[in-house]
Amino acid sequence: MTMPRFSLQGRRTLVTGASSGIGRAVALGLAEHGADVAIHHFGNESGARDVARTIGGNVPVFEADFTDSAATQAFADAVIEQCGRIDILIANAAIEHRLPWREVNDAHIDKHVASNFATLLTLTNRFVPPMMERGWGRVVATGSIMATRPRAETVVYASLKAAQLTAMQGIAREVGHRGVTMNVVSPGAIEIEANAVRYEDPAFRRAVVAKIPVGRQGRPEDLVGAFVFLCSDAAGYITGANIPVDGGWSIGDAPGALPQAAE
Repeated sequence: MTMPRFSLQGRRTLVTGASSGIGRAVALGLAEHGADVAIHHFGNESGARDVARTIGGNVPVFEADFTDSAATQAFADAVIEQCGRIDILIANAAIEHRLPWREVNDAHIDKHVASNFATLLTLTNRFVPPMMERGWGRVVATGSIMATRPRAETVVYASLKAAQLTAMQGIAREVGHRGVTMNVVSPGAIEIEANAVRYEDPAFRRAVVAKIPVGRQGRPEDLVGAFVFLCSDAAGYITGANIPVDGGWSIGDAPGALPQAAE
C-alpha cells in the first residue's frame, strides 16, 4: 500500500524523454504511485505508445525535437492546451553526442545547448509560474555524474549538465517559498537501450563495474525511488539538491579499479 506522504495521487506529471531508458522507468514509477502522467518523446513513437499502454488509461503522448526552440515552445503550448496544468515536471530528455574535444564545432555545441539547457529554461518558464500560483509544484531534472567527473569526449554534454544544476539551484531560491521545489537526480553508469551494445562487450562491462563501489552498473529502475521521493510531499523541505544515484562512483573509484576503466 502506498504511504500517503509518498503518494502522487492526482498530480499531473510531464516526463520528457519517456519512451525508453531512465525516462520510461521514471514515468512508470510515478504512475505506479498515483501520478497522472503525460509523456514526451522524439522519434520513438512505438516506445512512447508502449509506455502509455503499460501505464493504462488516457496517457497523453507528445513529440518534440528539443534542438528546435520553436518546436519546444509549440510543445509547451500543446501540453498546456491538452493537460490544463502540470504539477510535476521531469526534465529528463537530453542528447549526448561524443566527440573528441578538438573536433567540437558550433553545430555540436548549439544542439547540446538547445536540447540540454535552453529547453529546461523554456519549460520551467512555462510550467513553474502556474505551480507557484497554486502553491505546490515539483521540478526534477536528470543530471549526470559527468557534471563532476567529466570526460574530454563529452565536454559539451558534461558542461551543460553542470550548468543545468546551477540553473535549477538559482531558480529554486526564487520559488521555494511558493511551494515549488527543484532538484536534480544524477545517474552514474546506467545500462539502457542506447548503450546496451557497449555493455555486451565483457571487457567494457568489467572496466565499468570495477570502478563502482557497489560492484555493478546501474539500471533505470535504480533511479525511480529518488524521483518518486523528490516529487512527493515527503520531500517538501528539499530543494536545490543534487542526489547522486551512481553506486557510489561519485565518492571515488572502487578499490582496485582498473586504471583504463571508462564510463
